[in-house]
Amino acid sequence: MNFQENINSSIDWFIYKSSFTSQSLLVFGYFLLLYFIVGNLFLYICKTLENKKIIHKIVNEAVPKKQERFEIKHSLMSIVIFAFSGWPIVYFVRNGVVSLEKTTGMTVIIGVILLNCWNEIHFFLVHRLMHTRWFMKNVHIIHHRSRIPTIYSVYSFHPLEAILLSTVPLTLVFIFPLSPLAIAIYPFTSIVLNLIGHCNYRIWGKPGPSWFRLATSHNEHHVIGKQNFGFASSLLDKLIKRKK
Repeated sequence: MNFQENINSSIDWFIYKSSFTSQSLLVFGYFLLLYFIVGNLFLYICKTLENKKIIHKIVNEAVPKKQERFEIKHSLMSIVIFAFSGWPIVYFVRNGVVSLEKTTGMTVIIGVILLNCWNEIHFFLVHRLMHTRWFMKNVHIIHHRSRIPTIYSVYSFHPLEAILLSTVPLTLVFIFPLSPLAIAIYPFTSIVLNLIGHCNYRIWGKPGPSWFRLATSHNEHHVIGKQNFGFASSLLDKLIKRKK
């Protein structure tokens, strides 16, 4: 059995044979790995590049340990919610409501690109909703407790916001048949972009298009709170401003 056959065999077991409990535990462990291991590795790389004067902090203030503890607490709550996010997809696949694409190199690449592009639109819509009066006061305020964002703030959400943000693959799978492996890789690509947007380091500045400033845009959003509603790009902000 070659590598691709092993992958497909594991995917078939996860989708068609594993229990929902097993699925949740595996997804929970996956997100813990992303949050603590990938997150801290990313921070280590940023600090190394800062020492070499390749990148620099956007807001040069110390973040209180109390804030980091708050972020970790709410991120763990979000990860519990994310652990159940695959249930609806598996349920719909098992019952023939939606279908998944066969896993090949091309379907994985296309799927990951589609998921990240859709996430940009999905996040923008949810984020704008979060900034309406009631949601800002009762829900999104949790995320904005991180005035200076840190790597630990990437999943620091109110449970309702975490539920809404977890529906990216679920909402797309009804439109495009996705490779299961693409769905599995998507959280990794998403958290990398999320870490760039919350690390408080200027990863991408000039030269480059102003709508693709990554960390700068989202960091400014945490400080100002009334602009830059996009995830990794401010393109949708720019397009909407032009139409007004």
